[in-house]
Amino acid sequence: MRPDPLPADLARALTDASTRLGPFGRVEYFADVDSTNTRALERATRGAPHGLVVIAEAQRAGRGRQGRAWFSPAGAGLYMSVLLRERAWAGALSLVTLAAGVATARGLSAATGLAPELKWPNDVVIGRPWRKIAGILAESVTAGARIDAVVVGIGVNLRKSAFPTEIADRATAVEMETDRVVEGTACVVEILAALARVTSDLSAGRGADVVRAFRALSATGLGGAPVRWTDATGPRRGVARDIDDTGALLVDSEGRRERLFSGEVQWERLSRD
Repeated sequence: MRPDPLPADLARALTDASTRLGPFGRVEYFADVDSTNTRALERATRGAPHGLVVIAEAQRAGRGRQGRAWFSPAGAGLYMSVLLRERAWAGALSLVTLAAGVATARGLSAATGLAPELKWPNDVVIGRPWRKIAGILAESVTAGARIDAVVVGIGVNLRKSAFPTEIADRATAVEMETDRVVEGTACVVEILAALARVTSDLSAGRGADVVRAFRALSATGLGGAPVRWTDATGPRRGVARDIDDTGALLVDSEGRRERLFSGEVQWERLSRD
């Protein structure tokens, strides 16, 4: 499947910001695609370079975590996937999703003036209770036993039509929060520029900086919010306290400190999920 020509406004914005984008200035654009992550994963298996970006105007089979569909109508959201090779994480693979969250929150703030927060591990939220404005899905490509690449999908709700009505109580969009038209190209450029900075930190061994940035952007949840999750023993409850240097969520539960690496966590009082 061949990419479509870049829209003129996006091409100009990428050119103007080229010095800030680092390796993320190479963009393949599709007016309509099954999934930007699927396209980027296919390109990764064929040897596409670190930093390749795939953007679509609409997705027919966009997906989120836990196999959920990501509603992706034309003109309503930003649908983008970025290919990262090992040089991007320098031994800190577990921090890639958190780094992408930091970049997305920072980029949205720069492009829109909003003050988004992060909900561990991969949601960008705003308001009280939290309403989801963007999500992140990281998928890996393996070569034998080694992870050869990671594709990070970033979906941003730009307009109210970016999500179905049944999740309207727990989702929002940039234009709903700003009450004005926001160009998607500005969000693309600022998110990619922020991603260039944060992956530079990872590749230089400054993973601790990424962890600190994530803590700052997720302070509301990590400041003692009650949480629920399910593990092999059944339903669990606890209080979120922090993340560690690997990005694991630290929760106090029944007199013990638990480390959660992945999975579904419900944030009581903060989220309607």
